[in-house]
Amino acid sequence: MQKILHYIHKRKYELLLFALIQHLFIGIFLRDLPFYTKVIWPINMVILGIASVGVFVEKGHWKNLIQQILFLWVFVLPIGLTFYGSNPYYFIFLNISYVVFFLFIFWEVLKYLIKPSYINTDIISASACGYFLLIEISTFLLQFFVYQNPQSFKGIDFSSPANTYIDLVYFSAITLTSIGFGDITPNAHHTKLITSFFGITGQFYSVVLVGILISKFTSNNDK
Repeated sequence: MQKILHYIHKRKYELLLFALIQHLFIGIFLRDLPFYTKVIWPINMVILGIASVGVFVEKGHWKNLIQQILFLWVFVLPIGLTFYGSNPYYFIFLNISYVVFFLFIFWEVLKYLIKPSYINTDIISASACGYFLLIEISTFLLQFFVYQNPQSFKGIDFSSPANTYIDLVYFSAITLTSIGFGDITPNAHHTKLITSFFGITGQFYSVVLVGILISKFTSNNDK
């Protein structure tokens, strides 16, 4: 067990990056989206939860405990879709829980990016993790509002929870990268403002990240 934890900690950002990518974009390889909701999603969360453990190794008892509780919670919630999938309040609660989970991880990743004065593979992987975590946070926050008011967006596919999720992953990604194709658009004042906020956040993260990486690279050369 100690060897496994040591490996997860050593490769924490590479594993977290892989887990985030497979969670966000596994739909590329799937045609049976109901199967995704019932089976793949819980498996995704197991992978993501295990990968996030390494970020909190040596971070103290309380942080590890909070991570374990949040992981257990976000793993159990997708399983409950089989029984409570028709209840919109269940989806609202699920989305709030996921936003908290990903914010918790994002904060630790951000603190790591700021601290070291060097560049290595962990820094590069953690930088990418930060971007994908922003997509996760944006997706579940917007999904929270979508299930409160289905009219808050135009162009969202509501035929299944998986279709709605994939549409919002796509929308969040093109918003944070400032592409904005326009096939999905916010249709309420609060979703317009939240979309604007995440668009600004994506640009701000990119600018700050470039500054951090340049300063670390310069520090390396000076040494």
